[in-house]
Amino acid sequence: MASSIPIEKLTKVYIKIRDKRAELSAAFKAEDTVLVAQQDKIKAALLDYCKVENANSINTPAGTVIRSITTKYWTSDWESMYRFVVDNEVPEFFTKSLNQTNVKAYLEEHPEELPPGLNVDSEYVVSIRKPTKKR
Repeated sequence: MASSIPIEKLTKVYIKIRDKRAELSAAFKAEDTVLVAQQDKIKAALLDYCKVENANSINTPAGTVIRSITTKYWTSDWESMYRFVVDNEVPEFFTKSLNQTNVKAYLEEHPEELPPGLNVDSEYVVSIRKPTKKR
């Protein structure tokens, strides 16, 4: 169902809204960056306090400070890690997601080889650009 509003007006309003959202987003990110830095300083001070007190939990009238250990794992050698995962049959080491760019490239190069279980969903989207300035 086509709109009764002229396409030029819809495009102009869309760009105006997009620009305002970008402006608001930039302002938020700038302010949020300052707040995150402040929180990081406070977290460091709280961690130091917990270390000095040898405490993993400290109750205060303002709230409870809980110190815990977070462990992250990563690899600097993906080829060896992949071999390890296959050799030891531990596919759960990997997350369940597909690299969209690589799958698209593979399918374009091998249109007759559709991987089993692969689902594809395509939809039309619209993108709006500002008019280019004439020189």
